[in-house]
Amino acid sequence: MQLESLPDDVVASIEVRDRWRRASAGGGLEFLVTDIARWTPGSTVRVAFLDGDDRLHADIAGATEQITDACNLRLDFGHDPATATFRRWTTSDTAYAAEIRVGFDLEGYFSLVGTDSTDRTVGAGGGPVGGNPGQRSLNLGRYAVNRPARWEGTVRHEFLHAIGFHHSHQNMRGTCEEEFRWDDDAGYVPTRDHDGVFVADAEGRRPGIYTYLAGEPNRWPRAKVDHNLRTEDDPDVVAGPFDPQSVMLYRFPSFFYKSAPSSCAPTGDGQHLSAGDRRGLQLLYPHTAHELADLQTRADAVLHSIGTGGEGLRGPDGGDLAQAYRNRVETLVAAQAAGAP
Repeated sequence: MQLESLPDDVVASIEVRDRWRRASAGGGLEFLVTDIARWTPGSTVRVAFLDGDDRLHADIAGATEQITDACNLRLDFGHDPATATFRRWTTSDTAYAAEIRVGFDLEGYFSLVGTDSTDRTVGAGGGPVGGNPGQRSLNLGRYAVNRPARWEGTVRHEFLHAIGFHHSHQNMRGTCEEEFRWDDDAGYVPTRDHDGVFVADAEGRRPGIYTYLAGEPNRWPRAKVDHNLRTEDDPDVVAGPFDPQSVMLYRFPSFFYKSAPSSCAPTGDGQHLSAGDRRGLQLLYPHTAHELADLQTRADAVLHSIGTGGEGLRGPDGGDLAQAYRNRVETLVAAQAAGAP
C-alpha cells in the first residue's frame, strides 16, 4: 500500500512556515481546515492540466462537481465548448496559468493544501512540486495511463485538500492517535515478502506502522510517518467532529488498528462526500453576508496575532520568511475583504 505524500523538500518548506505560524493564534471554523489557507468565498479558482487528454480532463472536472455544488466557490477548468479543450499549464511558466496546477506524471497522489498552491515560498528550491507557476500543486499519478478503480473518490479527496481540507485521521477530536498500532508486536522478527514489504513473521507477529511504512513501496523514515499520520495539534488548524464517513479518512489495512472494528476506520464508501464533508464545505465557503463578515473578522485577527514575531527566520534563498508570510496573510486578508458583500 503506497500512501499519499508530498515530496520531502516541499514538506520541509511547509514545516519551516508552520513553525513560524505557531507563534500566532489561530482558530475559527468547526472543521479540519487551515483558516488562512482558504480561498476567498464566492471566488473562482482556476485549474489547469500539465498532461493527459481532454476526456480525462472532462472526467476530473465532472468529479469535482460534488464539491462545488456544496459550497460558495467555483472551480474553473478553462473548458472551451467549441473545441472541447481545457486549460493547460507548463513547467516553464513564470506567471500563474491557474491556482491549482494538476499533473499526472509523478508517482502517487498528493495536493498542497488551499492557498499553499500559490505560495512561492513552498517548494522554493525549484523542485517539481510547489507553489510557483511552473510547479505541480496536485498530482494524480499515472491517471493519464491507467486510472484505478474508484478513481473519483481520490479526485475528490485531493481537490478537497486543494481548497483547504486536511486528513480526517489527523483530527485531534478523533481516536486514530490511540487506535493506530505504531509499534511492532512484541518479539516481531523483521520479515519482508518478495516485493520488500514488511509482513507478519513466521510466528504471526505483525509489523507496526513505523516498520511497515519503512519498507516498500513507501520507505518512510519515522519523521515522515509522524508528519503524515500523527494527530495535528496546531493553532492554525481547527477541527470539527471526527467523521468516519468522510472521503478525507484513509482506508488503512486492518493491521494498522488495535481493535476490530476500529473507531478510526472509515464507514463511508470513500467515493462520495459525506454529510460532514458537505457541512465543512458550507462552513469554509459560506454564502451569506453575515458568515462572510465573520470570516473577515477572523482573518483580521490572524493578521494582528502575527504581529512582529518570527524575525530572523530565513528561507532557502536567504530571504526573510517572516516578512514573506506576513505579506501573504495581508494579501489573503485583502482578498477576504474584497470577497465580502
